[in-house]
Amino acid sequence: MTTLATASTDDNAGAAYMQDIPAEQPWSRILKRGQTLRIVDSEGQQAVDALLYCSDDPAERYSAQDTLRVQGSAYIELGTRLVSNKGRVMARITADSCGRHDTSAGCCSCESNAVRFGEPTKYQHACRENFILELSKHGLTKRDIVANLNFFMNVPIDPSGNFTVVDGISGPGNYVDITAEMDVLFVISNCPQVNNPCNGFNPTPIRVLIRDPAAL
Repeated sequence: MTTLATASTDDNAGAAYMQDIPAEQPWSRILKRGQTLRIVDSEGQQAVDALLYCSDDPAERYSAQDTLRVQGSAYIELGTRLVSNKGRVMARITADSCGRHDTSAGCCSCESNAVRFGEPTKYQHACRENFILELSKHGLTKRDIVANLNFFMNVPIDPSGNFTVVDGISGPGNYVDITAEMDVLFVISNCPQVNNPCNGFNPTPIRVLIRDPAAL
């Protein structure tokens, strides 16, 4: 049985921006250097897929491979530096009440749903489609989608390198803080997956807050 992380009470004080993101929906915003984005798992066990791009040059974007290589760790945790494909630090994990997050399992798509769960699931909503929709608002296309972050998603990796998506460990109110080290376009898909346990088979809302450096 999976043990949930200790539930945390989210503190909205000092937030310059706050938004509840409905289940299954995308969101995006430019974070200025020094601003901190807090993602809150409002009801628990909700995966949040994310992409980062340098807002001045979107050709520079989050690199899962470089992030894992620099850290020497298979997971995203407190203190992790999120590294770009140009080797620069885009953001850091500066607070985390969940414990660890994934950047290996990728995002769900209509095509991968059909392969994994059968042809009838092909037309279910998926994170890749959310990313395509949200990126289009910033002049980007599906060609700009790269291997992504999965906040609150529990993907154990065994010594042989095998991994699988299992029940999430985040409890209601758990959060992760990401502090920007450059101006970044931060794109979220509040994961709509219902065929594996990443969302407890029941997608739910999340909350995002942005704090300026003076409020931290």
